[in-house]
Amino acid sequence: MLITTGTVQDGTIKVDVKSLPEGATVTVLAPEGDETFELGPADEAKLLAAIAEADRGETTSASHVLEKIRRS
Repeated sequence: MLITTGTVQDGTIKVDVKSLPEGATVTVLAPEGDETFELGPADEAKLLAAIAEADRGETTSASHVLEKIRRS
């Protein structure tokens, strides 16, 4: 999975073209104003545990996850 940022200029999203391959499918998430969200204690603990796993390098590649989904 690749992550990049861009800006909207004249109704078009502009990104660093070197960061994405030609023909790449992208998903755009755009924050609206000062949005926030709240988690309950159990969900916050799960999120913090997941962040700690990622910080330790305990991750699964997107291609592996997609392959598992295809086999389901």
